Amino acid sequence: MPGDVSAAIAERMVARRKEHKLSQTALARKSGVSLGSIRRFEQQHEISLTALINIAFALSCEQDFETLFSQPYYATIDD
Repeated sequence: MPGDVSAAIAERMVARRKEHKLSQTALARKSGVSLGSIRRFEQQHEISLTALINIAFALSCEQDFETLFSQPYYATIDD
């Protein structure tokens, strides 16, 4: 379910934020994402893609996006 994926991403982001010893306010400053957006993501799991990418760069996790949608779809084994 999409909500489950959003929640899992938010939980991992919180873990990375804490590993970097950043408060929500510090992450907001470092990423250029509003504090309200960071709070909403952590609590309600809602965020824009642009804000998520900015947070990923601030937490040195931008490479995680390189594998998103990277695998081709094969309809049959012959493909």
